[in-house]
Parts: sequence; structure tokens; C-alpha cells
Amino acid sequence: MEQIEKNIIQLKKEISNFEERYKRKKNSVLLMAVSKTHSVEKIKTAYLAGQRDFGENYLQESVEKISKLKDLDIVWHFIGSIQSNKAKLIAENFDWVHSIDKEKTLKKINALRKTSGKKLNVCIQVNSDNEETKSGISFCEVEEFLKKTKNLDMINIRGLMAIPKPEETHIAQLESFKKIKNIFDDLVKKGYKLDTLSIGMSSDYNAAIEAGSTVIRIGTAIFGERKK
Repeated sequence: MEQIEKNIIQLKKEISNFEERYKRKKNSVLLMAVSKTHSVEKIKTAYLAGQRDFGENYLQESVEKISKLKDLDIVWHFIGSIQSNKAKLIAENFDWVHSIDKEKTLKKINALRKTSGKKLNVCIQVNSDNEETKSGISFCEVEEFLKKTKNLDMINIRGLMAIPKPEETHIAQLESFKKIKNIFDDLVKKGYKLDTLSIGMSSDYNAAIEAGSTVIRIGTAIFGERKK
């Protein structure tokens, strides 16, 4: 059995165990395999092991992979930073975008998406720790962003994405994720139809699931270390 297949089976078992431990609904957490820098062959191996959702950061690389794997029923997620000149390729190739933090860019993607006939699923990226080196909007800007973009006809805003700063302990990770979950819950209570919280990676997905994540983004624990 390929190591990638073993890793996926183990991860899905752990996710199921965490769902039960934290009294989450069964199958409420989606495993996204982050395949940036990894080969088409590795993605195929993961696909044959039952994995369907894949996340990519680098646009040109990902478009080439999507083209080569177009016959497979893969759900493609873009999770990298977005400049305006990337809008066309993102609109044409992806099912999800998790890294939106500019109204202008989202409106451009919306206009370019019209030829596809299918809405693009979007998560707004929040900068939960206000780190200068990371993309994302602040917590206080999220509701205004939602109001300004709610009428885009080819966009389905599903929720929030965040990459909190690394924490050493489970308790610290959990507290960091809970801040994001609280913002998410407040928006839902206000009537915003959000159902996706994209938080948690290879080093902290346990705490993310406990906090309420619905999508965990896992690369290293599936594919091994990335090429430098």
C-alpha cells in the first residue's frame, strides 16, 4: 500500500475519532489535501485512495495540474494569495477560493465567472492575529465585507478561512481557533448564511476540529515534506 494511501486512511480515521470525541456531527469535517508542489502522480494516488478535495497555492502550477486531471471528479480549492491579474484563471478553473480579502478582486472574479454557469464557493480570509506578513481582513471588517459583496450573482460566500500564528500547545491552539469560531457564530446569528470554517492544518487540526472547523487543510501529513 502506498504511503499516501496509508496517510489518508489514518487521517480520516483520526478525523472521525475527533468528531466523536468533541461531539461533532459525523462527517462534518472535510479533509482537503494540500497538493501544492506535489506531482500529478501523487494527486492521482490520493484520488485512488478516496480523496476528492485538493488545495493549491500556486496558480500556474495548479492550472497545469487541473488540465492534466480534468477527467477526474476532483473538487479544486485555491488557497493562495490572490492578485487582480490572477482573477481570470481562478474564475475559470476552481470550485472554491479560500483566500479572498479584497472586494475589488471578488467583484472581478464574479464578472469573469459568468461564462461558467456555476457559482464559485468563497471563504473570506481573516487575519486573526493582525500579522503584517499575512493576508486577510480584520475581524471588525468582515461584516462590512459581507454586506458589500452579498449581491454578487456568481459568488456563494460560504464562510471564513484563517491561518492563526503557530502555538505550541493544544490549549493555546484551541483558544486561537475559538476566537475565529466566535466571530463565525456571531455572523450566523445575525442571519448570514455561512456554513464553512476553514481552519486547521497538519500541526493543529485536532484543536481546530474541537473549536468547530468544517475544513482542515492538510499537506505534509498526506504527501510528506514539500520540495523546497
